Amino acid sequence: MGTASTGRRPDADSRAAGRLRAAGRRLRTGLRRPRLKLALKAALAAGLAWQLALAIPGAAQEYPYYAPVGALLSMYHTVAGSVKTAAQTLAGLLLGIGLAWLLMLWAAPSALSVGLLVCLGVLLAGIPRLGSGRDWVPVAALFVLLVGGSDAGDYATAYLVQTAVGAAVGITVNVLVFPPLHFHAAASRLAELRQDAAGQLEQMAEALVEPWPPDHRDWVEHSEDLAQLSARVRQAVQEAAQSSKGNPRRRLHPRDLDEDYRRLRQLERTVFHVRDMTDVLSAVIWEERLRIPPNLVEPLADTMAAVAAAIRSLDDDDGHLLEEASGRHEELMQELDRLAAGGHPSAATGSLSVSLGRILACLQPAPAGRERE
Repeated sequence: MGTASTGRRPDADSRAAGRLRAAGRRLRTGLRRPRLKLALKAALAAGLAWQLALAIPGAAQEYPYYAPVGALLSMYHTVAGSVKTAAQTLAGLLLGIGLAWLLMLWAAPSALSVGLLVCLGVLLAGIPRLGSGRDWVPVAALFVLLVGGSDAGDYATAYLVQTAVGAAVGITVNVLVFPPLHFHAAASRLAELRQDAAGQLEQMAEALVEPWPPDHRDWVEHSEDLAQLSARVRQAVQEAAQSSKGNPRRRLHPRDLDEDYRRLRQLERTVFHVRDMTDVLSAVIWEERLRIPPNLVEPLADTMAAVAAAIRSLDDDDGHLLEEASGRHEELMQELDRLAAGGHPSAATGSLSVSLGRILACLQPAPAGRERE
């Protein structure tokens, strides 16, 4: 018994150590998550705003709870977004307060005046430039009318001052405490789109040389996934660019955002042509409205695979794979020309070849000095 127990202890200790290491990894991963960082910064900003609000003299000291609200409203996942959100919120508050004052000049709080105030507030909230501040127009108007009461003047001033103080604290915290840069997310998304586009071409190349009809057609359904991924990638690149505005960490983490946008446009055009090729090949295989001459099946599949390899290694290749893919495409076009000269044109192969040529054109290095869209 004793010997067996002693023999098992190292295993138990190693399992315990493994669990501790796994817990440590999960903790580190969690602390790196943007949402957790944002939550911690929001908590810090709200606490500081509350403490500062208690020190503000005058009527504003009676309404310190609006300061943490202002800090929370201004807490955004980018510095530029924090400033924009805070400005829009304060603009909405000003409009709502002004609207309430105008109504109070001739009407006391009643069912009719409340209804009219809400109606006008919702109409004003439709101003496009108000952005996230639009919802605060009717809310601020109602607060001033119903909560302010006989002290509406002091209440409105305190409401605006404390919210502005909280917003200022929120922006300051967001600037000083690890302001987020979303460069890694953009780079990861771009790489994901590149790999998925290449994988789609590779699956089509495999389908070409399989016995028809192929056993699987998941690559057809994946076409829509590519379009959705492309939209998410554009959003990620835009967020990366937004996160660099007003961010002091930008100098410590330099990144060529113009190159990210160039790569994005390049991949978006590539995905467009890959999806077009998916539709054509699907029609060839399952709808039988078009056909590919047997002697062109292998050259077409080889060209697709070569173009896929060029896409997959877009950021790492020195141009060799792109040159090889261009050579295979040129040979394919020559075969097509010979068929057409012999009176046997192939519309499907021609369409697929043209799309491959356009993809290769997309992959070419951009001219120097080209500006971002």
